[in-house]
Amino acid sequence: MDKTATAKLASYERRYRQLAAQLASIGYIAAGSVAQRHNRCGKAYCGCHAEPPRLHGPYWQWTAKVGGKTVNKRLTEREARLYLEWIANDRKARSLLGQMRAVAAEAMALILAGDDPGSLAQSPDPSANPGAPPHLKAPRAASQPP
Repeated sequence: MDKTATAKLASYERRYRQLAAQLASIGYIAAGSVAQRHNRCGKAYCGCHAEPPRLHGPYWQWTAKVGGKTVNKRLTEREARLYLEWIANDRKARSLLGQMRAVAAEAMALILAGDDPGSLAQSPDPSANPGAPPHLKAPRAASQPP
């Protein structure tokens, strides 16, 4: 690998580490959305049915998919602020992961295009990893214990 490619790779590595550090500093995350709702009640004489209506609320509501089902939860003002923060953290984490994937793709393309296949493109021996899938593990000798 020439000096230019090595310098580019070092730059990608620095950027990747910066993004990883930002990702590590993100707080709790939550999926879904928070909305403020104003409702009508079922009492015909209530002001929420007048012209113009004076709706009940505001009520805070969190909505998300949980186990393939849409879940709604009414929140207090404090809970709504916390959920809004956690949802923003989730969006930031997704953005950072996308950026990390882009940087990693550039670095991998540079490594794979390198002239010296033994330089930075060396991959660890998967058979040395005890948690590796069986098809990646090297066969054991008959005298080795399981």
